[in-house]
Amino acid sequence: MPTPEKTSFDAIIAAGRALLEERGQRGLTMQGVAERVGVKAPSLYKHVANRAALLAAVAQATVEDLAESLETTDGSLEELARRYRQFATARPEGFRLMHSTYVPPRTLAHASRPVLRVMRELVGEREALDAARLLTAWVTGFIEMELNGSFRLDGDLERAFEYGLARIHRALTPSPGHVTPG
Repeated sequence: MPTPEKTSFDAIIAAGRALLEERGQRGLTMQGVAERVGVKAPSLYKHVANRAALLAAVAQATVEDLAESLETTDGSLEELARRYRQFATARPEGFRLMHSTYVPPRTLAHASRPVLRVMRELVGEREALDAARLLTAWVTGFIEMELNGSFRLDGDLERAFEYGLARIHRALTPSPGHVTPG
């Protein structure tokens, strides 16, 4: 009779995500996860091939959570950006990990659907990917600077974030009489 499993893949990923937020990417180790789920490290190898696979699984789970969160917005450019920022500030280490090469392109494509959808409405099919990259790059850069404490001048960061969103939205909104390429 086979020995019953003492842990599951889902428990391993949950422990990995918790350790990631507590200790950062370097602190996410097989040994740390094993201790967290109550098994010896070699037992993890039944579920996860190695640390790189663990990082990839944690990154993928994080991006999937982000995708679910973005899908529940009102679909506006502003709400997508705000939700992305909320997600990042709640899970800063997961946010950083999800921008690594550990995340498969198909997972990123799933998470980008809500952003691409709003961009298609604003600028048309032909420019949607470029517009989505513009928004994502600006919001990601703003968040990284915020998380790293790089905004050292006086001023209200909420106001600055909203200012940037309004300017990007205005730049992407076609002027009256403009035919959106599609």
